[in-house]
Amino acid sequence: MSRPPFTVAIIQDSASDDREGVVAATETKIREAHARGAQIVCLKELFNAPYFCKRLQLERFDIAEPVPGPTTERMQALAKELSIVLVVPIYERQAPGVYRNSAAIVDADGALLGVYRKMHIPHDPLFEEKYYFAPGDAVQVEGAYRSANGFAVWRTRYADIGVLICWDQWYPEGARITALLGAEILFYPTAIGWHPAERLNSGAAQVDAWRTAQRAHAIANGVFVASPNRVGHEDEPGTEGLTFFGHSFIADPFVRLVADAAHCEEEILVATCDPGIIEETRRNWPFFRDRRIDAYGPILSRYLGA
Repeated sequence: MSRPPFTVAIIQDSASDDREGVVAATETKIREAHARGAQIVCLKELFNAPYFCKRLQLERFDIAEPVPGPTTERMQALAKELSIVLVVPIYERQAPGVYRNSAAIVDADGALLGVYRKMHIPHDPLFEEKYYFAPGDAVQVEGAYRSANGFAVWRTRYADIGVLICWDQWYPEGARITALLGAEILFYPTAIGWHPAERLNSGAAQVDAWRTAQRAHAIANGVFVASPNRVGHEDEPGTEGLTFFGHSFIADPFVRLVADAAHCEEEILVATCDPGIIEETRRNWPFFRDRRIDAYGPILSRYLGA
């Protein structure tokens, strides 16, 4: 029998160098989401700082903090006060020289269930993430309800949730594994945007590609998908900076957009997700049943054409 419906919120907003101000503003938005009925709230990637990966600068490692640490402990207290689940994406200092792009998962009693560490790390102009982040390790994830090879599902008070981060969005393997682990919803905290010079010619296509890839995960896996993106322009000396395009959304397993944000505004999206739709979808589109798990060994190769 399916679990009861659960209500999620994702927060689309900007960030600044005033980290205390960002965290305080985020707390206000979480309270608003709770007042609108949210039981699970997911923040954007690296929520409490500007997207610092636009250039290589040694001092920017100082943005990182341990988990648990000051920010996650503050969010744990808020989760306990409001009886909500929080997904808190943060720059994590795991050890000297080991830094991660992470998301702390906090249950509704304030307990820190564990940490998901971004598995796929990009390297592009103004997205210099390989300099700042070690990828998640292909091991069991401490504290997870179920995990496999670095991917995980967390059993929270209200739902079994999977968390992946930004660049993970483009990889069907991560979505599939997390869904097979039992996730009812996949959260994708994100910081994706335009190089301003590209926006006129390819901006709309980039947004469409980003949304289509994730909505395909909802269809292929019969799960809900929720993706909170950053919004606003962030300068970087010597460059045109980046404009984060928002367009956050929540989609159901039939790929209907049950909540949808604009590209230029801060918004809180709230939607109720009924796990019964997962059952209904998978009965009509039984993709899990029909998978040829005996035939997929070649996917472990980097390339098969040569």
